Amino acid sequence: MKNIAQKAAIPNPLLEPFAVLIGEWETVGYHPYLPGKVLHGRTSFSWMEEGAFLMMRSENEEGNLPSGIAIFGSDDAVGELFMLYFDERKVSRKYEVSLQDKVFKWWRNDPAFSQRFTCLINDLDGTMIGKGEMCKDGTSWEKDLELTYRRVSKTA
Repeated sequence: MKNIAQKAAIPNPLLEPFAVLIGEWETVGYHPYLPGKVLHGRTSFSWMEEGAFLMMRSENEEGNLPSGIAIFGSDDAVGELFMLYFDERKVSRKYEVSLQDKVFKWWRNDPAFSQRFTCLINDLDGTMIGKGEMCKDGTSWEKDLELTYRRVSKTA
């Protein structure tokens, strides 16, 4: 099985900007539905198939948030990037993704439940500051998960 499609196991040019994320990160965060609770966890980013795809894995030490896995890919014909997410609750979602000028974003627009997350990357101190928002009625946005990522390792 290892020899099938090996010629396609090459870096995806549209995912190149995401190289800044590669590695392991410790996270500290807050969620409005868990007032006063500090959330500690880990996130890792690693290349799949020599860079054809990117994988993100995340977990929370306290168990208040689900552990999740996401795979990033692209549609080069339209120049769009996507993240397919799955977690331990059996929740699966498709998000649009961008990373430009050290701003990493993902979002999904669904009238019943929209989400958006913006993460500011600081290469100098090895941190990312992320803020999420959710919309359950198609019009009003409220705070969602906030995470500070601190780089632990540049390899995952």
